[in-house]
Amino acid sequence: MSNPIFQTFLFGDTGIKAPNRIALAPMTNKQSHADGTLGEDEYQWLVSRAKHNFGVVFTCAVHVQEDGQGWEGELGNFDNIHLNGLTKLASGIKAHGSLAIMQLYHGGARSPQHLIGVQPWSASDTFFQLKDQQIPVRGATQQDIFTVIQSFITAALRAYHAGFDGVELHAAHGYLLHQFLSTFTNTRTDKWGGHLENRARILTDILKGIRQHVPQNFLVGIRISPEDKFDYRGINFDDSLALSELLIANGADFLDISTWDSKKKPDKYPNIEKPIITWIREKLGDAVPLFVAGKIWTPQDALDAIQAGADFVALGKVAIGNPTWPSIAQNMTNDILFPPYTTVHLQQAGLGTDFINYMKKWENFVSK
Repeated sequence: MSNPIFQTFLFGDTGIKAPNRIALAPMTNKQSHADGTLGEDEYQWLVSRAKHNFGVVFTCAVHVQEDGQGWEGELGNFDNIHLNGLTKLASGIKAHGSLAIMQLYHGGARSPQHLIGVQPWSASDTFFQLKDQQIPVRGATQQDIFTVIQSFITAALRAYHAGFDGVELHAAHGYLLHQFLSTFTNTRTDKWGGHLENRARILTDILKGIRQHVPQNFLVGIRISPEDKFDYRGINFDDSLALSELLIANGADFLDISTWDSKKKPDKYPNIEKPIITWIREKLGDAVPLFVAGKIWTPQDALDAIQAGADFVALGKVAIGNPTWPSIAQNMTNDILFPPYTTVHLQQAGLGTDFINYMKKWENFVSK
């Protein structure tokens, strides 16, 4: 019997086919320029994983407006000055047979004022907790909302013209779209707040807007956080199940479920022996492509995730330290290198200096 990790995957009737079920998860790497144009180190990092047979390569979270930037060295897609670099990146990834997917986002309350030059904004007036600081965040005006919807649509079109196979809307991890979904950060009483369909309206309007302007063979997916994690509160698991159905009904080609642990059961139903990905698979049926990320290190972990209902495993930390992970999985060996990694090893694995320095902030990830 063939290894399920290496079965090709056809995305419905789009005609788009992935060569295997291994994805490079979207990861912050801080390797592009201050104006958002593509840096050479970011290019080399992403293309190197395509060379090593990751079937789908996601970019980092790419900001669609200048006031949505979340960190230094972040890749941008808010102006045509980015188009040449994005075209180069899409071409480099696809040259090795991988699908190139751009993750689009706006940081909202998580966009630092010192970086964006203006007060950050979100669904509602709030305070963003940053270590021991509380950062005041203003609530969105109607114009803010209309503008950011159009910015996402325009960025998706730019990604299409650059040659990407699709985009993923980042509605997870406490960023702007997640802030609208959350009952903790969205206390609006207009059509953008209240019940789930209103809180999801900004996301479904973006999704429908993109679908109206791109052809069928351009993928549009969504990343969601299905429950609360860290300080990202206000997400009810039952709402997430309903949201999954709503997104598919509005034209999403795939869902990317960020569980932080692919084997995790929902906090709301700890006594039911079923991981989150299985709940979502059973809710949506077999036709909807699902990605899952979280603590997938070994080939057996990947098989377990696929058995639980995922179509793709999105690899983060293990893909940083193990660029040849697909070859390891092909042979079903356990020759996985676990952190901490030396700086030399990470350089050899295709990371530039800025990415390595960022990794040093992760506990026990880079050798002292």
